[in-house]
Amino acid sequence: METSTKKEYLTPHEVNQEFGFSVSTLAKWRMSNKHLAFSKIGKYIKYKRSDIVDFLEANSVKVA
Repeated sequence: METSTKKEYLTPHEVNQEFGFSVSTLAKWRMSNKHLAFSKIGKYIKYKRSDIVDFLEANSVKVA
């Protein structure tokens, strides 16, 4: 699937399905204000896809 057809903002459940982060881990990170940026719109939590990709790239381990 092309990136242009994917949603820009994801719910915690969508992040879990696409990237494998557990919903509880995302909640713990939100409570400690660490790791991933998020937006809160009313009672809804959203993660920007590009922030998730940037986080994964910044935390990748290069193996020689």
